[in-house]
Amino acid sequence: MTNILRYVIIRKYKYIGNEMANVGINEFKNGMKLLINNEPWNIIDVDMVKPGKGQAFTRIKIKNLKTGRVVDKTCKSTDKIETADVMELDYQYIYADGEYYYFMHPETYEQIEASKEAVADNAKWLVEESMCTVTLWNDNPIVVTPPNFVNMKIIETDPGLRGDTSSGGGKPAKLESGAVVSVPLFVQEGEVIKVDTRTGEYSGRAKK
Repeated sequence: MTNILRYVIIRKYKYIGNEMANVGINEFKNGMKLLINNEPWNIIDVDMVKPGKGQAFTRIKIKNLKTGRVVDKTCKSTDKIETADVMELDYQYIYADGEYYYFMHPETYEQIEASKEAVADNAKWLVEESMCTVTLWNDNPIVVTPPNFVNMKIIETDPGLRGDTSSGGGKPAKLESGAVVSVPLFVQEGEVIKVDTRTGEYSGRAKK
């Protein structure tokens, strides 16, 4: 770790009850962040309905930014919903101490700490110095998204046939993070491979 990383001040995030603007159904759009039942939600689909009789209403499909749960919600024309104080910023992953995961802003060198709950299953795709997207709600990291592709070293797998790139099938390979992925039979222990973090699938050998 560099001296800059050793001595940079770690910012500890605390909940701040910031008041946000209220929006009506005519302002809804994909990607807008809403505060519903004191939880942050992201609009992923908007369907405005104008019936022949009665008031217009809007159906929205929303995703909970903390849990990933997707639900449908119907809003009347008179409804107003508070927007959520949510930002998505790029941070560099630097290390973990067993309780928190630490990330650094590439320009300000400011560090933030994310809980195990925020990182969740994505912990197995975190590679030191890789750039991740950190979702902040009221300045608190609630979701950490790794890059779409990461390079990781295979630390354990059965021997395969060197040079045989035509054989079908695959075998499990344990990576340095502890993640297990299926790789072609010709891939060997000690090699560095490219993995798609969105699917957990082998994407090829890493370029040297």
